[in-house]
Amino acid sequence: MTISEELMLEMYRYMVLGRLFEQCAEQLTHRGLIPGAFHTGIGEEATHVGATLALTHKDYIIPTHRGHVADIIKGAEPGRLMAEILGRATGYCGGRGGSVHVADAASNNLGVQAVLSAVYPVAVGAALTQKRANTGRIVLAMFGDGASLMGTFHEALNLSAIWHLPVVWVCVNNQYAMSTSFAEASAIANVADRASAYNMPGHVVDGNDIMVVYETVREARERALAGEGPTLIECKTYRQGHSTFDTNPYRPQEEIDAWSKRDPITQFEQRLRERGVLDEKLITKIADGVQRQVDEAQEFALNSPEPPPEAGVEFVFRSSEVE
Repeated sequence: MTISEELMLEMYRYMVLGRLFEQCAEQLTHRGLIPGAFHTGIGEEATHVGATLALTHKDYIIPTHRGHVADIIKGAEPGRLMAEILGRATGYCGGRGGSVHVADAASNNLGVQAVLSAVYPVAVGAALTQKRANTGRIVLAMFGDGASLMGTFHEALNLSAIWHLPVVWVCVNNQYAMSTSFAEASAIANVADRASAYNMPGHVVDGNDIMVVYETVREARERALAGEGPTLIECKTYRQGHSTFDTNPYRPQEEIDAWSKRDPITQFEQRLRERGVLDEKLITKIADGVQRQVDEAQEFALNSPEPPPEAGVEFVFRSSEVE
């Protein structure tokens, strides 16, 4: 499939939006305006954007706690998403969950799971629903390399293969789970190598190449819709930071420098320049437009009210009156 210039520009714009949105949230955290830690996906934009754009608006997604731009692509309003991160009442979950719990039923975003390995059974259940109801939709489930070492990973992949479920498993392998490198925690070099144990295709791709990610997920989606079952895709990428509480002492500087030279936005921008799709004027126009969007999101969130005290007990208990 040939990717159109229009889609390439959409990819680029979303990558820039994801970067600026998270940089803004990171700055708000340092100002003490975001409770707790904030996890960024800076450096992973090609994976999150490429995978999500391969979906239709009807498909379901379970993003990662770093995939804020995936939320936006699926339909989340940046202002309400930022408000949720800031713990404001106008956020998608009323400010209760922040980015590690955010969900948006209206855009078929099934939400992030704070217990990261909980993504798997949720995805299997959602995909089973699509198959039984014959909806013509798939579930895209994204997770990190660390979460792939949990027991639910194997249980879910096995069930999804046995039942030929319409689910695409995407591992965002950013090389580290907290401060532990994947190489130190895994007996195999590639998460996707585990696909053979469950009789499904496994692909290892460059997670910093947005067009490769897009094409691989798109093909897996078509396979799932054809009733051929799940696919496991591993996107090799690198998070340029972990979270706002992490001073990053465990990663060698030479490793950081090497991956920085492969920044997904810089790489894609250069490719589009060479193809004549982007020039300096258009780059500036896109950057200015995205910055306005992020500024508006920040303003909306900062001007949003805090949840009232009584909201702390809402959606906690269910009435159990006996009829």
